[in-house]
Amino acid sequence: MNYFFQLVISGIVVGSIYALSGLGFVLIYKSSRVLNIAHGQIIAAGAFITYALTVWVDIPIYISFPMSMVLTFFLAMSVERVFLRRLIGEPIISVIMVTIGLMSILDGLIYLTPFGSENFSFPPFLPTTPISVAGVSVSWTQMVGVVITFTLIGAFSWFFKKSTVGISMRAVSDDQMASMSIGISVPRVFGLAWATAGLSAAAAGGIIGNITGLNFETLHAFGIIVFPVVILGGLDSILGAVVAGIIMGLVQQFASGYLDGNWGLSGTGEVMPYIILLVILLFKPHGLFGIHEIERV
Repeated sequence: MNYFFQLVISGIVVGSIYALSGLGFVLIYKSSRVLNIAHGQIIAAGAFITYALTVWVDIPIYISFPMSMVLTFFLAMSVERVFLRRLIGEPIISVIMVTIGLMSILDGLIYLTPFGSENFSFPPFLPTTPISVAGVSVSWTQMVGVVITFTLIGAFSWFFKKSTVGISMRAVSDDQMASMSIGISVPRVFGLAWATAGLSAAAAGGIIGNITGLNFETLHAFGIIVFPVVILGGLDSILGAVVAGIIMGLVQQFASGYLDGNWGLSGTGEVMPYIILLVILLFKPHGLFGIHEIERV
C-alpha cells in the first residue's frame, strides 16, 4: 500500500509540472486560437535564465526565479512582436508554421551556448532530507514545486475570469472583429497572451530544472509531452490542463511502477498516456473541458 501511495505522490508531482507546462499552450490558444509549437524552447530558455542568474551572476534563487519569469515575459512578448504581429488576421496554419520555424531558430541559438550540449544542476538550497509520512516520502524540491505550481495556476485562473485584461483575451478568442469593434486592441491582447505564456513557461522550466536537472533535450521535450495533456483537458481550458496533467502524471507513474516494474515491460509509462488520450477523445473529441462551439449560418 505504501508503494501505491508513493506512486500517487509521484504522479501528482509530475502531473502538476505537466499542468504548468501546458498552461502556456492554453493561454495562447485561449486568446488567439494559435498552437505555439515552440513552447518547449521557451520553457528551456526560462530554466537556463534562472540557472545563469543563480550560478553565474550569484543571485539567490528565490530572487533569480521571479526575475527569470519577468525576463521570459518580455522575451516571449518580443518574439510575438517580431515574428507574429504581422500575421494577425492571416490563416491559422500560417501562424503555426511560423512557430515551427521559430522552434528551429531557438533550437539553433541554444545549441550555440553551453546549455545546448552539457548537463547542469542547481546548487542545493532546500533541505536534502525528504519529508516522510507513513512510509511515503517526497523531497522538499518536489513539495515546493507543487506549491508554486498550484499557486500560479490559481492566479492565472483568477486573471482570466476576473481581470479586465483576462476578459478582453477571452473576447478576442471568441470573435476578433467584434472585439475590435468595441475598442479592444487585438495586437495588444496577442502580445500579452504570449508574454503571460512565457512567464508560466519560465516557472515550469525553473521547477523542472530543480527537480530533474538542466538538460536541453529533456526541457524542450516537455513542449511535446504536454501537447496530449492540453488536448485531453481541452485546448481552451485552464481547469482542463490541471485535471489532464494530474491524470497523465498518475497514469504514467502507475504504468511505469506496475507494468514495467512487475511485468518486466519497458516504456509503458511513455505510451500509456497516449492510449488513454485516444480512448477519451473517442467519447469527448473536444477534451474533458473543451468548449464545443456551434456555428449558425
